Amino acid sequence: MHHYGEFWGMHWIWWILWIIFIIWVFVTPWDLPGQRNKRDTPLDILKKRFAKGEITKEEFEETKEILNKS
Repeated sequence: MHHYGEFWGMHWIWWILWIIFIIWVFVTPWDLPGQRNKRDTPLDILKKRFAKGEITKEEFEETKEILNKS
């Protein structure tokens, strides 16, 4: 015969596990490898700006050379 109070401790363990899991999901860094989008490098940003027409080919080439030197 089981009493109601015997299972009360297990009930709290499940609540604690769920709370830990939810906190872990929100605290996990966004830049973990393979999980989320990587951050753009300066060269990636430069390529996007050139593709959008924000800079000329000459500006693109100059900046690309500067980035490659550093």
